[in-house]
Amino acid sequence: MSEGQELVERIWARDPTVWTGEDEAQWLGWLDEPFRELDLSALPTGQYEHYVLLGMGGSSLAPEVFRRTFESRNFHVLDTTHPQAIRRLQESIDVDRSFFVASSKSGTTLETRSHLEHFWELAGRDPEQFAVVTDPGSELEALAEERGFRAVFHGEPTIGGRYSALSAFGLVAAALIGADPDRIRSRAAEMAQNCRAEQDNPGLQLGLHFGNGWNDGRDKICIEDTPGGFGLWAEQLIAESTGKDGKGLIPAPGESPAGPDRQRAEVRIGDPYDLGAEFFRWEFATAVAGSILGINAFNQPDVQSAKDRTNEILGSGSDPDVEPQGSLDDLLEGAEERNYVCVQAFVDPTDESESRIMELVQTIRARTGCATTHGFGPRYLHSTGQLHKGGPPIGRFVQIVDDTGKEIPIPGKDFGFGKLIRAQAAGDFASLQERGRPIVRIRLEDL
Repeated sequence: MSEGQELVERIWARDPTVWTGEDEAQWLGWLDEPFRELDLSALPTGQYEHYVLLGMGGSSLAPEVFRRTFESRNFHVLDTTHPQAIRRLQESIDVDRSFFVASSKSGTTLETRSHLEHFWELAGRDPEQFAVVTDPGSELEALAEERGFRAVFHGEPTIGGRYSALSAFGLVAAALIGADPDRIRSRAAEMAQNCRAEQDNPGLQLGLHFGNGWNDGRDKICIEDTPGGFGLWAEQLIAESTGKDGKGLIPAPGESPAGPDRQRAEVRIGDPYDLGAEFFRWEFATAVAGSILGINAFNQPDVQSAKDRTNEILGSGSDPDVEPQGSLDDLLEGAEERNYVCVQAFVDPTDESESRIMELVQTIRARTGCATTHGFGPRYLHSTGQLHKGGPPIGRFVQIVDDTGKEIPIPGKDFGFGKLIRAQAAGDFASLQERGRPIVRIRLEDL
């Protein structure tokens, strides 16, 4: 039996010693997800003008990729706390003719719960306009039952958020977009069977490519661009799964694979329904790569630090300090060959701001020669933030902030969305500084 085939059999046997021998066996429910029954009959598909998914990280990235890939015009994903983005969304829909899905595995995600309370009040507290996706027994499920929401869809407790694309966390969104969830799962089931094969195992091959490349010093995973933004989902999967214990693969969607520290990652999506297969292939590959790195591919031990700092800032009652800090020139001049630079934008995610950020990214690439990534905050805190703090200390960070505009209160809180996003920026800045990561802060208007 080849070494690769033995690894495949051990993964399917739920052997935790494939990784670290800790609690990994408790988090392998994603292996069964393409074959698990999922009842979505309570969804009001086609009954509303607009559908809004409120979620972060593993609860929002697969829905966002579904939205883009299937080119939906009436499905919206809200995964920012920026007041201008929230205001723009609510002005673009008829709230009374919209259906809202709050999605949170833990049921306690601060951003999602704040979004839910905001739109609950805005919609006149009509429970028929709301549903939740959450794990059984969560606070969010209890709230939905108390308020009489239209539906509760359960996640699978043995699946971590970033591996949940083929569960209710992804497929509720797919159904509301108008896609066929059974067809997506059928493609995923075919891939799952292929990932058991002794020969031409697509998940094993990709995972060995990642892991062996890492052994050779090629730790930057250059994910090719797709119209549906597959890299948005894949970068969380890779970063949060492998970026810990001072190790990690650095996902770089859209980055050139030319360079001694890089490897190309092909995305195989010929038609939208290939997403089902591709989600599973990359999940399996990441598990394989995690074995080669010798880490627990299913925990996220460093995510909490930025949340704790954010809560400390909010609890202090003072306004978060998001004044510019440090010199961008000095940060870039200090970059070394195998570093990466990450631009973290706590700004209103518009086409204009994206364009300005990409201009900065291109400048950084040209000046440093380093792989350069970017992400909007607070989204990336639930995505690549684990890698930034727990992964290899080779990152250099540029935080961008803007004027958050007129405040939007959060029902039941003594702070609004503007203060929340500023506290999140300040909290993550402090968390990175504590770990000795080089970081500067600049204003969007100064770009």
